[in-house]
Amino acid sequence: MAAKTKFRGSFTALVTPFKNGSLDEAAFRSLVNWQISEGTNGLVPVGTTGESPTLSHDEHKKVVEWCIAEAKGRVPVVAGAGSNSTKEAIELAQHAEKAGADAVLVVTPYYNKPTQEGMYQHFKAINDAIGIPIIIYNIPPRSVIDMSVDTMKRLWELKNIAGVKDATASMVRVSQQRAAMGEDFNQLSGEDATILGYMAHGGHGCISVTSNVAPRLCSEFQAAWAKGDTKAALAIHDKLMPLHNNLFIESNPAPIKYAMSLLGKLDETLRLPMVPVTEPTRVAVRSAMVHAGLIN
Repeated sequence: MAAKTKFRGSFTALVTPFKNGSLDEAAFRSLVNWQISEGTNGLVPVGTTGESPTLSHDEHKKVVEWCIAEAKGRVPVVAGAGSNSTKEAIELAQHAEKAGADAVLVVTPYYNKPTQEGMYQHFKAINDAIGIPIIIYNIPPRSVIDMSVDTMKRLWELKNIAGVKDATASMVRVSQQRAAMGEDFNQLSGEDATILGYMAHGGHGCISVTSNVAPRLCSEFQAAWAKGDTKAALAIHDKLMPLHNNLFIESNPAPIKYAMSLLGKLDETLRLPMVPVTEPTRVAVRSAMVHAGLIN
């Protein structure tokens, strides 16, 4: 029986707080609780937004464990477990399963530039090594490769492949994937700015960067959409749209960490090669937060 996930709504692609060069456990645990209290529907630790490329494997595993321990089953935890090394991805996925994650998020292998067959074999190897659902993370702007709908359809036949985090920003792709795999294939957007169109094409929710700083508004948008209140959803979308844009003026997660520092949620600390945002971006992010009603 193939794994199925019914993930719906706003899932936060969590940032990883740092302090004095180390993980800030207290800030991270506090963030998890704040997200849940604000209505976030699920949590995704150690993805791109969580600066996974510059975390050691031990740090990566700690963040996953902290997230699961702090969530206490109140919302699903989809643990980042991707790597451009299949062996490493399997190790991280097996750890996430053992730690109690509800599913894993596995990115298409970056830098190596595998073929469609290489991607299929990568995900099949991870599928065969674990017993929890896998969400494919398709993000061509970062990984340089784009998983085709045909490859996704082949993978959907495997027992643990459950859905996709789609960061292609293509509205057409949602409908194409729904036509190929059906309604049970769990489609989550990885592109905040296109979420309205994504949902209109039959998407199920969003793994969001913006929801780090605006969790309540992001979950309210999803709730309005689920109720069929498109007018309310559009109004919230308009409120959030400057944030959706301005949080990506510079490379994620630098802008979102600045935004969260304005709320006093964490230090604006990143690991090289990520650096704090420039002054023009600070002005743009602050303006978007005012527009969304998050600060005065």
